[in-house]
Amino acid sequence: MNKQSLRVLVTGAGSGIGAGIALELAAQGCELIVTDLSAEAAAAKAEAINAGGGTATSAGLDVSSDEAVAAFCRQFADPIDVLVNNAGIQHVARLEDFPMEKWDQLVQIMLVGVARLTRALLPGMRERGFGRIVNIGSIHSLVASPYKSAYVAAKHGLIGFSKVIALETADTDITINTVCPTYVKTPLVEKQIADQARVHGISEDQVIETIMLKPMPKGVFISMEELGGICAFLTSPAARNITGQAIVVDGGWTVQ
Repeated sequence: MNKQSLRVLVTGAGSGIGAGIALELAAQGCELIVTDLSAEAAAAKAEAINAGGGTATSAGLDVSSDEAVAAFCRQFADPIDVLVNNAGIQHVARLEDFPMEKWDQLVQIMLVGVARLTRALLPGMRERGFGRIVNIGSIHSLVASPYKSAYVAAKHGLIGFSKVIALETADTDITINTVCPTYVKTPLVEKQIADQARVHGISEDQVIETIMLKPMPKGVFISMEELGGICAFLTSPAARNITGQAIVVDGGWTVQ
């Protein structure tokens, strides 16, 4: 399928990684559906894409709600070729201090929500004989850090989920992969820096140096251009036999 004809849905695209990926794919000629829990944030990003010469529409979408996903699918009935499951939140606390409703919320958004939206779009992909699903995981899909039990559990779950769906879709030209980056400078990470400083009792500069970048031999944050380029590659014909994989973008963290 020609990349210029791809219709791409990105969740959590009102800001951060999702916004960066949406901008990159729009620049490559894809038609974007920009979604976010905040309909206003999604609309602003779609407007920016259109102003830059791309093509985008937007919608508010709560991936943790069956009703919201069903309503979205009724609204956007035209085929969606590529699904980028990016929506996510973070909460940093010891398990003893971690509110269970917050724990459940993280898993609902970053794991159950991925399954919910993938399940809704898979029949259409099967009918057309083509689909690309890209889950935005994390270095925490592979390793752990203290005080992030819900986030790490959800991101680890994406790896197993992707492997199963890769097998279930092996009979057609559908792929599913999980991109696992280390830290990207986004509003979510900026908040994590402050939270980690509070929990560990150190300065924010120390958090960046000793917690975030020290495990990475390359010692730099991952860029939006890198993530957007990887997602673009995974939608290309060259990647049609890459499925069920964890694409690790970690500056050498996990090779040590």
